[in-house]
Amino acid sequence: MGDGDGWADCAQGHRHWGRFGAAGLLAYHRDPDGQVWTLLQQRAWWGLGGGTWGMFGGALHSHEDAVTGALRETAEECTLDTGAVTVHGTSVEDHGGWFFTSVIGELPERAAVRAASAETRGARWVRVEDVTSHKLFEPFARSWPRLKDAMRRLVLVVDAANVVGARMGGRSGSVGRGEHFGWWKDRAGANARLRDDLKALDGGVTGVPDGLVPFDRCFPEVVLVVEGQARGVADEPVDGVRVTAAPGSGDDHIVDLVADPAPGTVHLVVTADRELRARCAAAGAAVTGPRWLLDRV
Repeated sequence: MGDGDGWADCAQGHRHWGRFGAAGLLAYHRDPDGQVWTLLQQRAWWGLGGGTWGMFGGALHSHEDAVTGALRETAEECTLDTGAVTVHGTSVEDHGGWFFTSVIGELPERAAVRAASAETRGARWVRVEDVTSHKLFEPFARSWPRLKDAMRRLVLVVDAANVVGARMGGRSGSVGRGEHFGWWKDRAGANARLRDDLKALDGGVTGVPDGLVPFDRCFPEVVLVVEGQARGVADEPVDGVRVTAAPGSGDDHIVDLVADPAPGTVHLVVTADRELRARCAAAGAAVTGPRWLLDRV
């Protein structure tokens, strides 16, 4: 028993399980043919909504964020290896002072999953298009029309040279964030500092432009593209940020990265370069300016 186990009332006059809110894991796998499968829990007969199907999840404890709580609850209720889940985003339902957070995460394979607690009668991988053929837990049924389109991932591609220039005020010499005048003389150092600052995105980002992904908080894969004198930054890996060195033009490398995306993948390129923005848009990627990113690191 944790300190979150218990009933709570919301402003809508309903009673919910979870004193500090609740969270569930919408786990999915996309197979080589592009078929999307989602993992569903059949609830035990003795509990609320007995026999119906929905997400694994439950009450949050006071010290937990929604992602931690959803993964913990799932690990308690079934045999899924939650360490293999890559979380792409969260979607919050506000009931008026009480919140349920759906955590959307991807798995590299469709491993066999079995019940691991008395709360679970069964577990099953279900094709996305077949979910509604099951008798669904009522709250999950209400959220499914929104969640069925959430099984995708965002790749954030950062034009390092352009973002560093914007951050420091450009070559005019206006200094930003305490950097020294003439930062361009140490481009590798400036790029390395940007790489390190991008780790702040590990905690997720909000306000993804243009509704690219239906998440309240998104956990993107971050790709930093370096070029020229800064190529060596790619030789010093940092957890949570993939640094790739352009063999030639940085712009050409970025366009190559975003062209022909894998199914379920959305690219967002961060640059203020007009020509590159147009080329990325033509390749099917979304674009945003450096200020959006800098406000989040």
